[in-house]
Amino acid sequence: MTKSIRAFLAIDLPEEIRDRIRDIQDRLKTNLKGIRWIRPEGIHLTLKFLGNIPQNDVLNISGMIEKHTKYVGPLMLKVETIGTFPNLKRPRVLWLGIGGETEQLLTLQKKIDATLEDCGFKSEARTFSPHLTLGRIKSHKEISGLSQAIEDGKNFAAGSFHADGLTLFKSDLTPKGAIYTKLAHFPFGGQE
Repeated sequence: MTKSIRAFLAIDLPEEIRDRIRDIQDRLKTNLKGIRWIRPEGIHLTLKFLGNIPQNDVLNISGMIEKHTKYVGPLMLKVETIGTFPNLKRPRVLWLGIGGETEQLLTLQKKIDATLEDCGFKSEARTFSPHLTLGRIKSHKEISGLSQAIEDGKNFAAGSFHADGLTLFKSDLTPKGAIYTKLAHFPFGGQE
């Protein structure tokens, strides 16, 4: 029987961006309660959640991803602003937004989503919105100060970085949180 793994495709963050995210979370934690915070080392810019896949499919999936990443040049991305999904009235997720060269990122995500859909992976129903999840809100009724945090969040920039490729991660869920293992890296090649 083929072993299955939980996997996703994401842009990994440089350590200095993770450090700034940690600082932002620490600032927010003083005023916001009722949030299950994501550990900064577990934060990625996810382009596609694959779910449970057979382990022997990693090679095939890698080949499909590589076909797209070799045509994308390194991207300058900015971690800026703060917001909630689905909205401020019924918040479930607190996030930092991604700016910069997002048009190329959105195009790449659509191509990967379409390619993987042709191979049986379900296409995302929601429009891709590049973000980094800071925390999950347990109950919007228990949280206060969120509107002010969003307003103050205009100053919560975590900096810019060059994204040089995508990484296929394996995610192992444990009682202490998810453990991520890099399975493959697909550099942006910038080929015409």
